[in-house]
Formats: sequence, C-alpha cells, structure tokens
Amino acid sequence: MARDRRLPFLRRVTRDEGGDLDGPRIAAAMDELRSRSKATLHDRLHRVRTAFGLALQAGLAAGLAYLVAHRLLGNPQPVFAPISAVGTLAASVGQRFRRTVELIVGVAVGVLVGDVLIYLLGTGAWQLALVVTSAILLTIFAGGSVAIVIQAAATAVLIVTLTPSTENLEFPRFVDALVGGSIALVVTAVLLPLNPLRVINRAARPALDLLAEQLDVCAQALRNRDRGAAQQALFRLRENKEELAALSEAIEGAKETITISPARWHRRSELTHYAEAAEPIDRAMRNSGTLIRRSVTMIEDEEPIPEPMPDAVAHLAESVRLLRHEFAMGEEPQRAREQALRAVSEAGRAYTQGVGFSGSVVIAQVRTAASDLMVASGVDQEEANRLVRQSFGGTTQTPTPTPTPTAPPR
Repeated sequence: MARDRRLPFLRRVTRDEGGDLDGPRIAAAMDELRSRSKATLHDRLHRVRTAFGLALQAGLAAGLAYLVAHRLLGNPQPVFAPISAVGTLAASVGQRFRRTVELIVGVAVGVLVGDVLIYLLGTGAWQLALVVTSAILLTIFAGGSVAIVIQAAATAVLIVTLTPSTENLEFPRFVDALVGGSIALVVTAVLLPLNPLRVINRAARPALDLLAEQLDVCAQALRNRDRGAAQQALFRLRENKEELAALSEAIEGAKETITISPARWHRRSELTHYAEAAEPIDRAMRNSGTLIRRSVTMIEDEEPIPEPMPDAVAHLAESVRLLRHEFAMGEEPQRAREQALRAVSEAGRAYTQGVGFSGSVVIAQVRTAASDLMVASGVDQEEANRLVRQSFGGTTQTPTPTPTPTAPPR
C-alpha cells in the first residue's frame, strides 16, 4: 500500500470515518486572521485621518520657511529653515512655543561650542567627537531638555563638518532656526489652524470605543460565565495607555490652538468642557479595569451572578458610547447620563438579589465608573454622587467601594 505523504492535517481532513474534522477549526482561525487584518487596516486609516491636518501644516510650513529664508533673507541654501519648521510641528502638540525656543537655544549653544573649539583645535574626527561631547555636557549641565541637547549636538556637528567648505555658516543657521520655528507657529495659529474640537473628537474615539467594547465583552462573559472572554477583555483594556496619551495630547494641542489662533477663540468654552472631561474618563477607564478583573475572579470562584449584573455592565458600556457620540455632535450628553444611572439601578437590583465578595466589588465599581461618566458629562461631582446613590435604591446598604486605582489596571 502506497504511503500517504501529505501533511498530517490534510490527511485527517479526508478520513472516511470522521469527515472533515479540521475544517471548522481552520475556518475559525482564518476568520480571526481576517478580523485582525480588518482591525489593523481600520487603525491605520484612523491614524492617517488623525495626522492629515498635521501633515498639511508641516508641508506648508516647510515650503514657506524655504521661501522666506531664500527669497527674503537671501540665504542661497536655506536647508535649516524648513527643517526647523518641520521640527517645531513634529513636537508634541501643545508644546510648539516651547519647541521653537528649544530650537533656537540649542542652535545657539551648538554654534558657540563649535566655534570656540574649532578656533582652538581646528577640524577633524577627534575634534568633532570632542565638540559633540562638550555640547551635550554643557546643555545637560545647564538643565536643558532632551530637545535642546539634540539640537546643540546636531548644530555642533554641522558647524564642524561644514565650516571648512561653507563660510559664515553660524549666523544663517541661527536665523534659519528662528525663521523655521516662527513660520511653523504662524501656520499653526493663522494660516492653517486645526479645528481643536475635531482633533479631540478623533483622539477620544479610540479610548472611548475601547472602553465600551471591553465592557460589552465583560457583560457577555458574565452572562455565559466565560472566564476566558472576561480575561481577554481585561488584557485588552490594559493596553489603553496609547489611547489615553493621544487624548491628553490632543487636549493640550487644542489648548495651544485656542490660545494662539484668533480664528479659534470662540471655541474656548467648548474646549473647557472637553478638558474637564479628560480626567474623569481616565478614572472611568481605571475603575472599569478593576470591574473586569473582579468579574474574572467572580467567575473563577463560582460566585452567584444575578441577572441584573451583566445588564448593569452593558448599560455602562452604552453610556460610554453615547457620551462619545453626544460629545462629537456637540450635544448635551443627556442620554449618556441616563444610561449611566440605568447601570447603577441594575447594579442595585443585583445587589439586593445577593452577591459574593467579588460581586460586591463589581457592583461598587459600576457605581464608581458611572459617577466618573456623569462627571465627564459635565455634572458636578457632588451632584453625580447624589444621583448615583438615589439610582442605586432598593437597599439601605451600600457595597464597600474599592479605592480608585492610581495606576493602570493590572
């Protein structure tokens, strides 16, 4: 009998007695791969949309910086002006004034160190090494930031390497840094100011979507007593640092735009609301992490899971989604508040039906996260706490709350 040399999983597929045993498993794996590919593509497209405005600003600033330095100031090779413009815009939004100052200070230090040491020691490989080392140590000693250190070192390199072939490089380099940084600020403030609320909406969407999705997964895991699904939701929520950092950076950038751009001054009151929402959203993320972690423990310990408990978590997820939508539409987030209070009401019903230790922690975290979302929606903290207590109802007892985490959920 001839030996079947096909791969083992292909041989199993055609076994007479079992039919296609591996087909469903392979199909499930392929579906998961396709789902991941779609998610990755979606994330990349979102990043492109988010960065599109910045790319336009950088292109315009680089072109204008070149024209001003070349045509108006007569620099025949204005390389450093567009580089400085792009460097300023590439800095974290909200720090561009500071970035421009750092560029100029770094260039000044690099020119000073480079000129002095070239005058004393001449040019060459070991002189270059000494100049760069000296520039870095001097800026660090003076308390300069990383950006200043980099600029000083880079300028020192250029001074040492280009001085023999390019005369009077120092002053144009300094002027180019000033021109480039200033042009970047003009583009940001006057010529092409971004809509600060649109920037924040785009940055807030991934963070809030992540929170809502994982709360939904947790709710379903509680219904099915699926520890694996709840654990996956916890793992995914732990990866929220990037989303939260993007939101905080967007708010800082919007503050900067509102400050320096006359065309955006009328948005100040709306921006204030967003800025005040950032901290309670961060707290809601952290408290939801504790909620999901305790849900995992509750399933592991086979504690009772009253029917209203998964509904409470699902209402919390819907409140997050509505908050994002109503923020984006510029509406008063009334529906988000209503869903948050519905979550608390369901949590109260679950508590009266009886829960174990971890279950009481989950109930407490539903209350705390709902209060965070109420505050994020614009309700005063004291009023939010009062409404949460009122909506909990049904019992004179209150589950012992856990302290608000001071670090991302683990």
